[in-house]
Amino acid sequence: MKTHQIEIQKFKAASTTSNGLVLFKVDALVSPKEPIEGIEPSSVISMTEANARVLLALLKAQIAEFDNKKPKSRHGRHG
Repeated sequence: MKTHQIEIQKFKAASTTSNGLVLFKVDALVSPKEPIEGIEPSSVISMTEANARVLLALLKAQIAEFDNKKPKSRHGRHG
């Protein structure tokens, strides 16, 4: 598995797909990251607090869009 350091510079847009994915258009710096020995290799995404707040707002908007696409008859029903 290749690992990367991904530094978000700017969130530009967000959208949803018909099969349930949320897509983000971003400016980012991406560079290879050497795995730390003895720790499972993972990529790391970093961002400023300001960009984290933008991400939160974009996620809330995209989740609301998913909710608006759901059939109205399914809301509030159990079992």
